[in-house]
Amino acid sequence: MTENERHLMQRAYEEVKKNHDIVQHDPYRLDYHLMPPVGLLNDPNGLIQYKGVYHVFYQWNPFNTSHGAKFWGHYTSADLAHWREEPIALAPSEWYEKNGCYSGCAVESEGKLYLFYTGNVKQEDGTRDTYQCLAVSSDGIHFEKHGPILNLPEGYTAHFRDPKVWKENNRWYMILGAQTKDEKGTVVLFTSIDLFHWKEAGRIAGAGMNGLGDFGYMWECPDLLQLNGKDILMVSPQGLESNGHLYNNLFQSGYFVGEFDYEKNKYQPGPFVELDCGFDFYAPQTFKDETGRTILYGWMGMTDENEQYQPTISRNWVHALTIPRELEYKNGKIYQRPVMELVKLRKDKGIVHHVKIHGQPAQFDGVEGKTVELVLEALNVNEGNFQISFRNEASLIYDSSKKEISLQRKNFRTCLQETRTCSIASLSMLHIFMDQSSLEIFINDGEEVFTARYFPNPKDETITFQGNASFSLTKWGLGKL
Repeated sequence: MTENERHLMQRAYEEVKKNHDIVQHDPYRLDYHLMPPVGLLNDPNGLIQYKGVYHVFYQWNPFNTSHGAKFWGHYTSADLAHWREEPIALAPSEWYEKNGCYSGCAVESEGKLYLFYTGNVKQEDGTRDTYQCLAVSSDGIHFEKHGPILNLPEGYTAHFRDPKVWKENNRWYMILGAQTKDEKGTVVLFTSIDLFHWKEAGRIAGAGMNGLGDFGYMWECPDLLQLNGKDILMVSPQGLESNGHLYNNLFQSGYFVGEFDYEKNKYQPGPFVELDCGFDFYAPQTFKDETGRTILYGWMGMTDENEQYQPTISRNWVHALTIPRELEYKNGKIYQRPVMELVKLRKDKGIVHHVKIHGQPAQFDGVEGKTVELVLEALNVNEGNFQISFRNEASLIYDSSKKEISLQRKNFRTCLQETRTCSIASLSMLHIFMDQSSLEIFINDGEEVFTARYFPNPKDETITFQGNASFSLTKWGLGKL
């Protein structure tokens, strides 16, 4: 560890200590989501199960609630439900990363943990340099930096980042999100036999390729994964125009389903599908654990004009990660479900109601709270709308005539209602995770998902149901990480 790295880490720890009380006493502090101890969190990084332990790294600015020079924060878990904060993994201490250790991934090779990340450098004249960097650990906690292992190739701007690495047929592959010189978003492929020396294999997907027209000026956080025999390219494009119910956040996250030819290093994708219908979901990353499950984390936030109006800013922290979600590909799309380990957070056996409601708002005994899990099964909406109100701050509304489901909340800046909507053929099941200031709503066993932050009156625990419907309702109280 260099002296500068030690100095930066010490400053970060001092910032955590100085702000501990004001952060921890925030009524909007989440109970069972990963958050920064102070400052700003964004992308999940380096997701891996290494030597039986789950690791989640994350982009972190400990000194401010804005997007400055990022560190890599670090959590570990034995069970995906209870987490321990670990020492800082990476600090932007060296010349090749002085303005941020940007996003990346983790792989295991010969018993060691390898972190790949983007070193960001901003010059005094306003120009930017970018380097793909490597750090290695034997214990999963302490990392030795090896510096840049890949420089910016010809044909791209310095917006070239977010390496994702995997192994196939005794060869290592890396994809990066990039911007071409004519400002088109794309994904670029490299190959290696030793993780240190990389050879460019060309672009595999992007705006203007494989029948895709204009599709954003930058593609971030690419991820190529296999589900049920399909090669799925996950990416976060920037610069898409809103189109009806689609692409209504500033930036989007979604996937293409296709086939990757490892002989020719070519990828043929299908249409782009958004991963989440809500307000606060970006930069997802996946990993495969030792049981073979593909698990996703996303950033439960968004860089937009409302970011600095979130009320946690006044308590010197902002943003969180989603709960971990297991992915399955079926019926032509990705389904997302909360990982089964989250049942360990349940504090009770559950309160069950078998109910029919008619028109007016209804509440049920014991069904209230701030950090709860709700499951609605055998859900039959007879006609018109069905609505659930969460603590008088957000509402989920199903319109059976339009075959649409919407999430509404109050805008952080204007306090006016804002809405996100997606189409569904029918509504039969809802699985809802409420935390102190977040909602994650899984529709029809994960066919669609809404993710959002919301900031109700901290004393309000009201959950109400309205419409003409029948369903079986189970509610659990949830504990902390």
